[in-house]
Amino acid sequence: MKLCLISSNIRFDNPADGANSWPHRRSILAETLLAHAPDVIATQEGRFAQLKDFETLLPGYQIVDHHRSWIKERMYPTFFIRKDTFEILKSEDLWLSETPEVAGSASFGSTFPRLMTALRLQPKGSELNLVFVNTHLDHVKSQTRAAQARVLMGEVCKHLSPPAVLVVMGDFNDSPSSEVRTIVMEAFPNLIDTWGACNVLEETSHHAFRGECQSGARIDWILADKSLTVESCILDKRTIDGRYPSDHFPVVCHLKA
Repeated sequence: MKLCLISSNIRFDNPADGANSWPHRRSILAETLLAHAPDVIATQEGRFAQLKDFETLLPGYQIVDHHRSWIKERMYPTFFIRKDTFEILKSEDLWLSETPEVAGSASFGSTFPRLMTALRLQPKGSELNLVFVNTHLDHVKSQTRAAQARVLMGEVCKHLSPPAVLVVMGDFNDSPSSEVRTIVMEAFPNLIDTWGACNVLEETSHHAFRGECQSGARIDWILADKSLTVESCILDKRTIDGRYPSDHFPVVCHLKA
């Protein structure tokens, strides 16, 4: 079975972005992502109204939020999946704090409450059991991100039961050489960086609507179980009518199970 996965920080709906604000780029983002015919889209940074609006632009996809009691001012990592491809076995939100089951909780000096969304899927007509994790770590303090990564991996360990195949996606706000990556890989040594499996050179994934920049790091990752074959992994850098769909380049990965 072949899978196309996209991880994309969609930038929150901020009127101060002017020409790059959500109303001006919502359709551009949808067009960019749909061009890849993805099976699973993992977004970060959207709020309730923005994410519900985005779902209307994705025909054939459904937002996975039936488990969620929305806090409208919070930003959520969120999954959109093909309606005709998967059966949802389980989904849940867990907050990257000292009390993961308390919605909206924050610890470790985090600027905002941060969370992970876990999704267990089974492709229709298949015995394959896939667990996807989508997250967005603190954007200010490295020690906060490290503490959140420990909570993240601890919660994944609690909820991951074999023979599930794990994929971890998101905006980690840190480079692949960071302590965050070390924490993740020590918890799950069977994960591989899909970018590193296909590309020799590192690139910057956050660009603040300016396009390619030489400074910065690849802070958006898709990590996949070694049992999956990585066929390709790219940053989609296209513009439409001169406008970028977000301030991060979407990460697009093709896998074979």
